[in-house]
Amino acid sequence: MILVYRVAAHIPVPGIDPEVFRQLMEGHQLLGFFDIITGGAFMNVSVVAMGVFPYINALIIIQLLTVVIPKLEQLAKEGEEGRRKITQYTRYFTVVIAFVQAIALSFFIRNAFENPGLLSYLAVAITLTAGTIFLMWLGERITEKGIGNGISILIFAAIVAGIPGAIINIAELLAVGAINVLNVIFFLIIGLAVVVGIVIIHQAQRRIPVQYTKRVIGRRVYGGQTTHLPIKVNQAGVIPVIFASSVLIFPETIIHWFGGPGLQQWFSSYFGFGTPINTIIFVLLIIGFTYFYTAIIMNPVDMADNIKRNGGFIPGIRPGRPTAEYIAKVMSRITLAGAVFLALIAVIPFFVMAATQIPGIWIGGVCALIVVGVALDTMRHMESHLLMRSYKGFIK
Repeated sequence: MILVYRVAAHIPVPGIDPEVFRQLMEGHQLLGFFDIITGGAFMNVSVVAMGVFPYINALIIIQLLTVVIPKLEQLAKEGEEGRRKITQYTRYFTVVIAFVQAIALSFFIRNAFENPGLLSYLAVAITLTAGTIFLMWLGERITEKGIGNGISILIFAAIVAGIPGAIINIAELLAVGAINVLNVIFFLIIGLAVVVGIVIIHQAQRRIPVQYTKRVIGRRVYGGQTTHLPIKVNQAGVIPVIFASSVLIFPETIIHWFGGPGLQQWFSSYFGFGTPINTIIFVLLIIGFTYFYTAIIMNPVDMADNIKRNGGFIPGIRPGRPTAEYIAKVMSRITLAGAVFLALIAVIPFFVMAATQIPGIWIGGVCALIVVGVALDTMRHMESHLLMRSYKGFIK
């Protein structure tokens, strides 16, 4: 399935001149990031140029609406049947988002059309939408028949596909003397430290002890054991960074497409990527979105109710509301550590790029978060499959 995806990334959309398209998109940082996440499919103007981002946006919006709309919240609590219905809504919403984005993209790249016209706009928009729907289907098949989350694996494959090109780019910079060997060594050391840090934080969790009381039903005794409630330090994953990047880059995108050269230069000087104001806003947005998304996906009240319903309690804490308040307090502290970590990982590449003079590595932190996170999750799925079938893992 990954091979099918990589082949699709090189099938061009009919009716668009690739060279004119690249000239239109040249020098825009958002689109450079987008191109790496799609594995070069965007700059190739392929049928899967929009990647799985419309699906991810639909998934996040549906998750947020689940908290707001009572009907969706009820469906989420109905088990497998409810989840199937929510998945169906997500697919329909993906089609809508993908078509709207494809129409917008078609309008902005109209100068690259070989035969401009209404039918050309419609053909390109339908082709790009179909490509996104195909990737959504592909990801779901990987999730169903393979190991791990299919959408995450497709993004992982796209990022990894860009590594050879990045190595060639660094080699060319070395050959022309733009950078030296010490710059590359420093970059590799920082990169290794970032990966190690991501692994440690991704695996880190706070374990709240939970004691279950003994219950006698007939001749059997249930409960009585001590377990724990795991709360991950980085519960939100890479989503806050993606949110923050999208919000931060949106004004630049509008100015790039509609503003004049003077306005573009002024905005880049004061608010462009790497400027102090931009970096501070980026950090604050990441921290804010981390708290917001963690609050959406983890509800301390529901967790406290589940513990109480199963006859459990946290030692020293009364069941019910005091338990919910205690869990919320722990989550708040843990989330702060995770938020600061995400902000640090996202900002480090700016300083590394300034120190090493290697261009284009400002996205390295975000890509490293995605790649390492997906690799760890996939490895955990493989381990669980092996343990379930042979009681022996592949890591000793």
